[in-house]
Amino acid sequence: MTSEPVVRTPEPGAFAVDGRDGRVGRVMGRTGSDVRLRPPGGGPEWACPVDAVQSAPPGVVLRARVTEINREGQLPR
Repeated sequence: MTSEPVVRTPEPGAFAVDGRDGRVGRVMGRTGSDVRLRPPGGGPEWACPVDAVQSAPPGVVLRARVTEINREGQLPR
């Protein structure tokens, strides 16, 4: 009996890497066979196939959080 491997995706709110092109995004949710990612600090979401999503390493997470914090601290002009 052959079973398919269980593909674990990062939880919503976690940072992940799109393995196709290296973009980093916050996991917004899952739609069918895609994971919805949003760039740190905002911007349009994009779809990444579940099998291409990778957990973001600690250094990448740190850089993404700094980007978000810097964006939050900007005052409107």
